[in-house]
Amino acid sequence: DPAFVQNPYPFYSRLRAAGDFVVWRDYGLPVATTHEAVMAVLKHRDLGREIPEDAQEPPRPELAPFYAVEAHSMLEREPPVHTRLRGLVLKAFTRRRIYHLAPEISAICDRLIADFPDGEFDLLTAFAQQLPVLVIARLLGVPAEMAPQLLDWSNRMVAMYQARRTPEIENDGAAAAGEFTLFLRDYVETRRTTPQDDLISHLIAAEENGEHLSTDELISTCILLLNAGHEATVHSLGNAIVHLNDFDGRAETLLPDNIEGTVEECLRFDPPLHMFTRHVYRPATIMGQHFKEGDEIGCLLGSACRDDAVWPDGEVFDPFRPARQHAAFGAGIHFCVGAPLARLEMQIALPILYASCPSLRIVAPPKVANLYHFRGRERLMVRR
Repeated sequence: DPAFVQNPYPFYSRLRAAGDFVVWRDYGLPVATTHEAVMAVLKHRDLGREIPEDAQEPPRPELAPFYAVEAHSMLEREPPVHTRLRGLVLKAFTRRRIYHLAPEISAICDRLIADFPDGEFDLLTAFAQQLPVLVIARLLGVPAEMAPQLLDWSNRMVAMYQARRTPEIENDGAAAAGEFTLFLRDYVETRRTTPQDDLISHLIAAEENGEHLSTDELISTCILLLNAGHEATVHSLGNAIVHLNDFDGRAETLLPDNIEGTVEECLRFDPPLHMFTRHVYRPATIMGQHFKEGDEIGCLLGSACRDDAVWPDGEVFDPFRPARQHAAFGAGIHFCVGAPLARLEMQIALPILYASCPSLRIVAPPKVANLYHFRGRERLMVRR
């Protein structure tokens, strides 16, 4: 429904009024609607992301490259495999390494803004899409010239997670996965013999109890960091700019003492991802609702983030409200491993953008793209 795509929040409000869990007939799924219910599902130890063996269906042969990547992704695995993979990744993808990127993130922002054209232009393609992929390229140690290719692979693969995916989208996503895997396999082998100060080299060196990431696990991890980190950050930046642009107290929201809270409110108010699912591995009772083994539950992150029970007047954008834990990055053992990087990029990019372009204004209605479960704009036409 085009109206739902443009503004799903009134629908979410109706769902929350109906209960912590409702059945969404379009999906044939029970979905958690409130902040409390979503958090309870995401943190429940008898639920997880990995599809149970008896529920798995073999993919079409043409899609094998995509699902080969998924098979080694920590996002799609549960303990003990998930525990090992995430532990090794966190040894390399440390907060210290992320925060050392701050000067480079600032420099990238300055370069992108210096290249803004005169007149009207799309801020998504000129800024929001460029910054995350250039940062990821730097993090991985991939030449910046490869950023357009990384962006192409990411866009094609991430399209597989849309509710409206078609056989054509699937075939293209699988082809992109195959191309990206071939590139990374060669790149990983190069880094094994000539390590550098980049994430791939540090992932290769990471060790826990004598174990390292396999080449397939390294490839899947790099693809996950690009796809999840890029897509979500693009939408988060675009959505934040839409809401900040007409906010009366914008200058104050971007001050050093306020920017962290502003970014959290942007993420809460209009998160980049609106639904994740969990499989039920053992019978579970959550907030009085009984689920049996084999059930699947949808977690409506976008609904949880507007819950008035946690954020009074949750439908109001208020960067000065007290910070509370929101669901934009998930929760539990699958909490987004890239959250610190996404937050840092937004905390740096938004003040620089408006300091450099204080008269920036949106010149055309920022229509939301038909990407659900993601939420982001098709274009963001602006004038400096």
